[in-house]
Amino acid sequence: MSNTFTLASENVEAAEALRDFYQTSQRALNRLMAAQGASFAKTKMMIFIHRQGKVRSTDLMEAFGFAPRTITEAVDALEKDGLVERVADAGDRRVKHISLTAAGVEVVRLSEPIRKRFGDQLFEVLDPAEKKQLAQLVGRLNVRLRELEKNIADGEG
Repeated sequence: MSNTFTLASENVEAAEALRDFYQTSQRALNRLMAAQGASFAKTKMMIFIHRQGKVRSTDLMEAFGFAPRTITEAVDALEKDGLVERVADAGDRRVKHISLTAAGVEVVRLSEPIRKRFGDQLFEVLDPAEKKQLAQLVGRLNVRLRELEKNIADGEG
């Protein structure tokens, strides 16, 4: 029984450490970017759009796990700020493609040094072997998460 309890508490401890790291790093980066006049939440969405070229709202919902209304409001705000544009699909006018404007591309470009400096400062406490090990461990967890997501989607969850 104690072996099962030990494994369960190790799992909880690891999960809490990952959650705390994520929340703290996101909060710190958001504060850093806010001091520069940007929002990390908006910038994350814009980076995703930039990497994809053009996306649909459903792509954003899947990538970020937000409700349709939340995505619509976020895209509306980005569009109002002149950072994204919605363009109707030529084959299906019900479908809107979202892409960055020139101003949006510039915001992403200007945020890159801030995000890079933050990452450099964050990971400087690890030596190269530790960074490699961390990347491998998180990679394994990501593979497992994708398996679990698929199981949930298949009704096996």
